Amino acid sequence: MSAVVPATAAVGPAAPRPRPKLIRGFYVMLIVVHLLALTALLPYVFTWWGVVALLVGNFVFGSIGINLAYHRMLTHDAVQFPTWLRRVFITCGVCSLEGSPLWWVLNHRIHHQKSDAAGDPHSPRDGFFWGHMGWIYTSDAERNRLSTYEKYVPDLMTDPYLRWLHRGQRWTLVYLAHALVIAAVGFAVGFAVTDTTEAAVQLGTQVFVWGVLVRTVYVWHITWFVNSAAHRWGYKSYDTPDNSRNNWWVALLTNGEGWHNNHHAAPRACSQGHRWWEIDLTFTFVRALALVGLATNVVPVKVAGYRQKDATA
Repeated sequence: MSAVVPATAAVGPAAPRPRPKLIRGFYVMLIVVHLLALTALLPYVFTWWGVVALLVGNFVFGSIGINLAYHRMLTHDAVQFPTWLRRVFITCGVCSLEGSPLWWVLNHRIHHQKSDAAGDPHSPRDGFFWGHMGWIYTSDAERNRLSTYEKYVPDLMTDPYLRWLHRGQRWTLVYLAHALVIAAVGFAVGFAVTDTTEAAVQLGTQVFVWGVLVRTVYVWHITWFVNSAAHRWGYKSYDTPDNSRNNWWVALLTNGEGWHNNHHAAPRACSQGHRWWEIDLTFTFVRALALVGLATNVVPVKVAGYRQKDATA
């Protein structure tokens, strides 16, 4: 079923934004998780293998869960997978603590319809911090209405797994469960490979902090950089009417999502790198799955309606 992705609106003067209502519980949660993640810098917790675990976790939960499942598969219907694999990938996205899939997709489709114009949920035209993360912990009544979900994600509301995750905020329970599993594995390995209880507890703590907390905060910010930095800095390959930019360092951090102007020019394309040097490791993963028959209906790059510009512009 084709995803509903409204056309991009022309950038114009933003309407005055009503004072947003702070979601206090989520705001506190963001602060707490950030502070706990900083414990990775303590001598007791810091370890170089933790950096490797962070990068692996970013690919599994960030590149596969958010980039591929939430964004390219659910939002834009750019690729299809068998039901069991589709749900595995969606679960990886849930374990990034970025909201229920239905909520995430709804916001992103609105972003494409109203990109950098009035009504865009996270345009940095309303301030870099707002575009990066301020919008996350504020409530918008319009985007919480059932009618809004029926308008922007009707194709996904028929999916029983997505509905189950959304109802009662069950997606948060999935995140907590995955955090407990990673912690349990860390402590089990600690007691299996170390000689003392103290060393086992230290190893288990390191696995939890790096594998859950630091990775969660890292994936948060690199995802948010697509909304903020990639609408401020970089080059435009296509003359889209919004402020989207191709940003190499955001693309590097996100394994391909930073080629954002390309994406706004061809939102349904599964690949976001349009030139040979615009590396998109998320799409490379899709190509590998296609070779073994696990990825089908991969939407090719097809840009229509936008003049191509010089890459150095």
